[in-house]
Amino acid sequence: MPLQVSDYSWQQTRTAVFISVPLRGVSVRDADVFCTENYLKVNCPPFLFEVFLYAPIDDESSKAKIGNDTIVFTLHKKEAAMWETLSLSGVDKEMMQRIREKSILQAQESAKEAMEAKASARREDQKYTLNVMMKIEEEERKRIEDMKENERIKATKELETWKEHQRKAEEHKIVQREEKLYQQEKQSEEERKKLKHKGLTRNSVSRNLATKGRNSEIIFFEKLKEDSIPAPRSVGSIKINFTPRVFPTALRESQVAAEEEWLHKQAEARRAMNTDIPELCDLKEEEKNPEWLKDKGNKLFATENYLAAINAYNLAIRLNNKIPLLYLNRAACHLKLKNLHKAIEDSSKALELLTPPVADNANARMKAHIRRGTAFCQLELYVEGLQDYEAALKIDPSNKIVQNDAEKIRNIIQGTELKS
Repeated sequence: MPLQVSDYSWQQTRTAVFISVPLRGVSVRDADVFCTENYLKVNCPPFLFEVFLYAPIDDESSKAKIGNDTIVFTLHKKEAAMWETLSLSGVDKEMMQRIREKSILQAQESAKEAMEAKASARREDQKYTLNVMMKIEEEERKRIEDMKENERIKATKELETWKEHQRKAEEHKIVQREEKLYQQEKQSEEERKKLKHKGLTRNSVSRNLATKGRNSEIIFFEKLKEDSIPAPRSVGSIKINFTPRVFPTALRESQVAAEEEWLHKQAEARRAMNTDIPELCDLKEEEKNPEWLKDKGNKLFATENYLAAINAYNLAIRLNNKIPLLYLNRAACHLKLKNLHKAIEDSSKALELLTPPVADNANARMKAHIRRGTAFCQLELYVEGLQDYEAALKIDPSNKIVQNDAEKIRNIIQGTELKS
């Protein structure tokens, strides 16, 4: 049985009580301090200090200070008065036991409420953080869309300017041709007038004029014919080679600009290699290839060696951080290991790289939404999880498994709302 501490001292005012308990020869770091409104206990083996207080105290505002082999209590009274003694007199063993049990229950309830409040605050912080991340992603997406729209408007204006320039050049050519014909006609008229003033006979003049007129007319029409009819083209054969389409959709249904942008980004991602990392100099050539590391990570994932798979994906991302499948596969590993926040972060990064949305990356985008939605649901953030599952259904509306999971999440949300 622990030894009782007897050489303590105490003082009081009308509102507070000050108790000093010396603990000599023991480590005060091991002291177990317990205080409720009617009961005070310090258990520091082999010593035990226990007091059934004379009157109730405010245990929330009361405090203890440990140092120099001494514990000093500052206890605030619930009612301002001077106590006759520190401890309650005339307390039998049964009453002591009841007070102890009641105090223990009160302390357990207070600890439980504190833990629940802390857990609730932590959930709110996590929810706020995720909302901020989603807002940042939305702003970045809008910025990219605005940039694309500005580029489209700029290209349209340049095309209209080029068309206007071509139209003016064509009009200028037509004016020049008409001016040339007018000059030729005017020259013919002047020649006819000169013939009249030479004193030729009327018949001679008439014949000359008729002949000259016919010749001029023939020359004039031949010139017109020359200008209007192009030279015959040489006979030959033309060989046409069609560029194969990467995407299976018909041209009238495809988004050509988005597909070309996606292919351009994929080509740039394959070229972006960071092999200047000092600690990678000892690796083999194939170990410096992100695609080889991705395949290795996939094999490790299949054998349920998730930590090793994450290491392979990490190294591949350090070599090339523009490949979306690396983040998508690492998110799957984090889901298996219950690293839910990291799974959300990797899925969001994969969705950021899987732009623009085209048929070639539809399956990867659907997986990213499902994995992020699963992580949200495991964090009990069902509304955010349902949003991702609905986004996945927009990509593949006929997927029965995703439809069933989304319906389950809706039922959970409705049940939660009914309970609240």
